[in-house]
Amino acid sequence: MKAIILAAGKGERMRPLTLKTPKPLLKVNGKSIIDYVLGSFGPEIDEVIIVVKYLGSQIKKYIGEKNRGMKVRYALGSVKGSASSFMATKKYLKSERFLLIYGDEIPDPIDVKNCLAKDLSILVFTSKNPQANGIAFLKKDGTIRKIIEKPKSPKSNLAVDGVMVLNTDMFDYKPQMTRGEFYFSTMVGLFVRDHNVFAVNARDFIGDLTTPSDLARVEKLLRSYKIC
Repeated sequence: MKAIILAAGKGERMRPLTLKTPKPLLKVNGKSIIDYVLGSFGPEIDEVIIVVKYLGSQIKKYIGEKNRGMKVRYALGSVKGSASSFMATKKYLKSERFLLIYGDEIPDPIDVKNCLAKDLSILVFTSKNPQANGIAFLKKDGTIRKIIEKPKSPKSNLAVDGVMVLNTDMFDYKPQMTRGEFYFSTMVGLFVRDHNVFAVNARDFIGDLTTPSDLARVEKLLRSYKIC
């Protein structure tokens, strides 16, 4: 099974740390973020597609063509947004399901395993600030009925995380432009409308790694969760 890591962004809100280093290579407790991502994969994953753009040569040099026994391919991302970067992986996929993770996530391996146990799934967590997240609304069977991005008056606090098991039907959907960029989340919102995608609850949600202050916060959480 293939895994896609979206790692093309500039990480502008993490500056000045990302002026010379791509965000996935920033270290948390002495270990790079992308190493946490790769380390969360179980034996099902035998090939990884990493989408790079900003300082992508550093990521290629660091990861190489094979890592942890997995074949590694690279796709060139886009400055037009995460959806455009995702579309660059199409040439490496046939008709199949795949794992997708954002390159600035620190996923729990058990959460990833639980997501892979479903045919299609998205990791979700209880948000303290649902206005800042994509919010999932569920059907009675636990599948996602719809996702509303950053609702002004949220009626749910179940937020969507950046760990997903999807399939290549994703390429049938056209992303919508939001704030000048084509976001992958707009494609996911259309996908869940037509597919039975299960919501998988995160065990110990770490939260976003957005600004330099988040690094210290996440380091403490990882030590308490023993994800190192």
